[in-house]
Amino acid sequence: MRTQAVTAADLDELAELFAAYLSFYEVPKPLAQVRDFLTARLSGGDSTIFIARDEHGVALGFVQLYPLFASLMLQPSWLLSDLYVSEQARRLGVGEALMNAARAHAEANGACGLQLETAKSNLPGQALYERLGYVRDEVFYTYWLALK
Repeated sequence: MRTQAVTAADLDELAELFAAYLSFYEVPKPLAQVRDFLTARLSGGDSTIFIARDEHGVALGFVQLYPLFASLMLQPSWLLSDLYVSEQARRLGVGEALMNAARAHAEANGACGLQLETAKSNLPGQALYERLGYVRDEVFYTYWLALK
């Protein structure tokens, strides 16, 4: 299995994976809308996405990162916004490979850390994150203000 930064040539497969990711979180969207969203992220340069492929080139999962600044550290950081592994590829190390690609990218770009959120019910994800050294925040709460 290999991970690589997404290019325009990966958009069709990435859109399929991203649509499955949205369905997993019970917010399905039309594939054309998903593809437009991803195209805008890539062309605008406002996110970095890595895709994992098996030895036959089949797309297995992705991770999407957004640049942030850690104000309390006075340094750049990254938000690991989206991680998804196709159902048939789970428990094969794909998630870990994508998480490691995200970490390598953040380190190569001088970030002080990576931030992520996950559903309280995502126990397999939490186990992976903690195994990779992520620490659950016990100090801060996350809030959301819906504007639409």
